[in-house]
Amino acid sequence: MFDNMTKKEAEDHILGLVREYCEKYHNTDKGFKEGDRIPYASRVYGSEEMVNLVDSALEFWLTSGRYTKEFEEGLSKYLGVRFTSLVNSGSSANLCAFMALTSPLLKDRAIKRGDEVITVAAGFPTTVAPIIQYGAVPVFVDVTIPYYNIDVDQLEAAMSDKTKAVMIAHTLGNPFDLKSVTEFCKAHDLYLIEDNCDALGSKFAIDGKESFTGAVGDIGTSSFYPPHHMTMGEGGAVYTDDPLLNKCIRSMRDWGRDCVCPSGHDNICGHRYDGQFGQLPKGYDHKYVYSHFGYNLKATDMQAAVGCAQLKRFPSFVQKRRENFDTLMELLSDTSDKLILPEATPGSTPSWFGFAMTVKDGTDREKVVRYVESKGVQTRLLFAGNLIKHPCFDHIRDRADMYRVIGDLPVTDRIMRDTFWVGLYPGMTKEKLEYMAKVIKEAVRS
Repeated sequence: MFDNMTKKEAEDHILGLVREYCEKYHNTDKGFKEGDRIPYASRVYGSEEMVNLVDSALEFWLTSGRYTKEFEEGLSKYLGVRFTSLVNSGSSANLCAFMALTSPLLKDRAIKRGDEVITVAAGFPTTVAPIIQYGAVPVFVDVTIPYYNIDVDQLEAAMSDKTKAVMIAHTLGNPFDLKSVTEFCKAHDLYLIEDNCDALGSKFAIDGKESFTGAVGDIGTSSFYPPHHMTMGEGGAVYTDDPLLNKCIRSMRDWGRDCVCPSGHDNICGHRYDGQFGQLPKGYDHKYVYSHFGYNLKATDMQAAVGCAQLKRFPSFVQKRRENFDTLMELLSDTSDKLILPEATPGSTPSWFGFAMTVKDGTDREKVVRYVESKGVQTRLLFAGNLIKHPCFDHIRDRADMYRVIGDLPVTDRIMRDTFWVGLYPGMTKEKLEYMAKVIKEAVRS
């Protein structure tokens, strides 16, 4: 078949077949009937993603390459930040972001073992795990309903002479009160890491200026796991406006090395063999100089290729999530006697990830969830509910030197007992939303 084709002609032919294959066998609308499974999240993609994926495979560069560069530049432009680093997952993004703040390059502001980081227990564990794994001390404060975000009135109570940072997530796409949190961080010279994994595309206005979440604090993180706002299968990103933090992030991601040359490129700075580093001989190859105890958290170029196509669709994804939220809110507006429905944080424009509901007294969440699931509608709890109640804390539960808790976290405990959520992903149709609302109403009224 390829005997009389140039390499470019052969590639174009293959990619044309891939496009035809995707359009014929993927994303075929099978319609919806009541009782069909409605997942809380799903991939939304087209032939562009598959063509990019195969194009990258044909190039066979495999590790980070041209698609990675394109994606990092594209996400930076979308968010309005200077630097983006693609990594292999959202959890790795949180790890990389936190570890960047431990860099000796930050001098007195660097987080050291025993230093404290303010966070919440009502969320996903990988926002907290890097803090404990490193040997810093998470300080847990409560959250609020119906926003499901940090109770900013508790920030001052959580502050101590060991506090170095705040690291919290925007819950289910609903931004936390960025104005109050950033004012607190500035007043106490603290770093702010925004775990933006569930909120890509959300915005928050501070003093009349609206910015994307993740781009307000010192470092933001994203996840591109299939349920998230966009996907590349596995993948994540860390972003910042600060050149020094970007240097720390890149080094932590790339084995801890000091050199900034991307894979496959050497001596971009022109000083590969003339530097003096640590106690190494002068002129030691800069490609093998390590300024941090880092990791290999890079993604592949095939993942980035999918992400580049997803990024072009992304604004429409955000709009559809907002529309789906508004539709479900209207459909469930008459359940206020049984459910506390979610509300956007004042000053925010959420890119909703999910629709959270908290059952009121007299309603059994487990019974509601079992009924809804039995009708084919997938539900989720608000992640860990209360992380410090989990088995991972069993071996440190009596270790006051390993974590602190402000008060008794009563709202966090209520979320653990009474809250659940359903999805709003862009592939959700009005038919599905209407059926979901019908089933939820039946569940809370039965």
